[in-house]
Amino acid sequence: MIALFREQSITPWDAGGVQQALKDVILSEGIKFPREGRALIPGCGTGYDAQFISTELGLRTVAADISPLAVKAARDFHHKNNPELIDSGKLSFIAQDFFTYSVPESEKFALAYDHTFFVAIPPAMRNDWGRQMNTLVKPGGYLIALIFPIDSYREGGPPFSVKPEDYYEPLGSGWEKVLDKIPENPSPRRLGRERMVVWRKL
Repeated sequence: MIALFREQSITPWDAGGVQQALKDVILSEGIKFPREGRALIPGCGTGYDAQFISTELGLRTVAADISPLAVKAARDFHHKNNPELIDSGKLSFIAQDFFTYSVPESEKFALAYDHTFFVAIPPAMRNDWGRQMNTLVKPGGYLIALIFPIDSYREGGPPFSVKPEDYYEPLGSGWEKVLDKIPENPSPRRLGRERMVVWRKL
């Protein structure tokens, strides 16, 4: 469904820029995020957040989306606006199903970022999401989750209803939660509807 929306250029989740909550958590000095290795952003959309992570942390960032058309649009956008990142391989866009993605042990990720991806998949697939995060993120790596939209329960989706605790069972016990807070600078439409949570893999 999400892939179909992207291919039809129906993208109401596209904020037009980097999420402020991601900026705040990366630029604060509270967490010493890795500055070497690779980052993964599944369901990357236009890739504003991916570009920010690549630029600010210096990580070789892989932005993935299941829709080849969405990936092409994102790659073209950043090739025009951030050509040095694309040409150097610091930021790459791939058409990839997250749930079948695999990498060699030496290429596992130091950081993963999830924003509107977890809520876009049917709840029955959330344990599969957790297994993949456990597989793809290396020990000592971080998972940043900007959880949105947190609303009262509703039928159907996407986005499907979500609460911060919905992430716990899929991830399992191999993670240490290092941050859990309500973002301090939300946009008006996000007020009271988002939460920033960061885990470190043990």
